Amino acid sequence: MSLGFYVDVQRCIGCRTCQVACKDRHNLQAAGPRTRRVGSFECGMYPEVGMFHLTVSCNHCDDPACVAGCPTGAMFKSDDGTVQHVDDCCVVCRNCMITCPYGAPQFDEDENMIVKCDACKALREDGRNPVCVDACPMRAIEFGDVDELRAKHGDAVSELPVLPSAATTQPNLLLHASPEAQRSDFNEVVL
Repeated sequence: MSLGFYVDVQRCIGCRTCQVACKDRHNLQAAGPRTRRVGSFECGMYPEVGMFHLTVSCNHCDDPACVAGCPTGAMFKSDDGTVQHVDDCCVVCRNCMITCPYGAPQFDEDENMIVKCDACKALREDGRNPVCVDACPMRAIEFGDVDELRAKHGDAVSELPVLPSAATTQPNLLLHASPEAQRSDFNEVVL
């Protein structure tokens, strides 16, 4: 079984509520790392312009580069299919940050530690959703068995021009892409 996220890019309004909820859950400082990140992108040229927002975290890949690059085993693929991090084993070499094409592992300067999305393992063990799922006011994020999510959302893709190739790590990320998100003439913007 592989667990992962489904994101409806057409529903995401870029409000960053998921990002804030994730930072709060992990007790991360406002200016520090973001284990869930929302990017805003513009595409096209006048009069054919568009915009989209994309929320990403750890994609809990089937072939995670961060796990392969971790010299101590601090980054590992757990029995439930998610990629987890053990702080006590981490030597903060940052190799996981270098190898992950999605930028999921990040360095927390205040704690001198690597942090990343754990898919809210403690909440899930208590029968609840990851905090980003419940925080999203547009209900644009779902989490669960990737095969079930793929069956439910038949049009979902794992690649967009704005993301690295899925062939690299086999991410457990499914996306309902807006027409704008499928364009290759995008630029990230700060809102």
